[in-house]
Amino acid sequence: MKRCPSCNRTYTDVSLNFCLEDGTPLVSDAAPSFDPHATVRYTQPPSTSAPPPTEIYRPEQPLSNQVSQPRTSPSHWGPGPHVQPQKKSNAVWWIVGGVLVVGIIGVGLIILILALASISSNNNTRNTNSNSGITNRNANANRSANTNSESGLPRSFTDDFSTQTWTTGNFQFGDIWYSDGEYHMRAKDRTYLVMYGPSNVYNTENATVRVTARNIDETGPASGYGLIVHGKKTPSNELEDYALLIFTGSEPQYEVVMHKNNNQTTLVPWTKSSAILSGANSNQLEIRIKGDQISFYANGRYLTKITDSENFKHGLAGFYTSEASDVAFDNLEIER
Repeated sequence: MKRCPSCNRTYTDVSLNFCLEDGTPLVSDAAPSFDPHATVRYTQPPSTSAPPPTEIYRPEQPLSNQVSQPRTSPSHWGPGPHVQPQKKSNAVWWIVGGVLVVGIIGVGLIILILALASISSNNNTRNTNSNSGITNRNANANRSANTNSESGLPRSFTDDFSTQTWTTGNFQFGDIWYSDGEYHMRAKDRTYLVMYGPSNVYNTENATVRVTARNIDETGPASGYGLIVHGKKTPSNELEDYALLIFTGSEPQYEVVMHKNNNQTTLVPWTKSSAILSGANSNQLEIRIKGDQISFYANGRYLTKITDSENFKHGLAGFYTSEASDVAFDNLEIER
């Protein structure tokens, strides 16, 4: 049942939005009075400057391993006591033979020492290479454990909004700013405001996404505020996403909407839920995505689910708010 606030005529056609008598927008007493379909779409404001290029630290290449061969002191030889020969005899030949034998043995010892040193150096080199191989294998294992092998993105990611990376500023459809470690958004009157994550690390494909949201003004936006998944802009700057919205007035409710082709379409209409806390209390919104199945939760309690029939799966996490109420978001978590 819809009613004209001007002439008090009533209409039973729920698809009728304007009074047939005087054209005044119709209102319904069964849900929040603001019709989100009549709001103005806000596209993500462009960044005022391109992010600085990433500097990659590359340590200098280590010098190739040089194995130092042990230095061997030359054999020391000195003449024996001088003896005046009294006569020629075979003893001279024995002495010369002995000297030759000693020299041959000395040369053999030097060669043996050099050979042993070379073997030891090769073993050390092989041990060094083996240890390096083990280190590399461990490093690869750690990267595999912390990275989703399919998407190349980290398996878990948290943004506590202590560092300013999201877009901020005063725009035609609202204001966005950081304050006290939270990300604040406030739309203009009778409009809604959408903002997507600043990089692909906020990708929501096959992910569980959580965020804590609270309205500062207690009554909260009449058309809701909440968490977005699979968000992206088309080449023609149109929004594409799914959003879980909550209304935190005296009778808390939730709604699931889709943005496509400049339209906001209701997929799950406003539904009362005791899982949602009213007033200025913080609510943790959670969206679990598995393939084309998307399930919605509030404060750990299941609300509803939809099917991603539009194949928006490659989009980003984001936030939504409406009306002129200050809403703060904190502790965004993405698990893949």
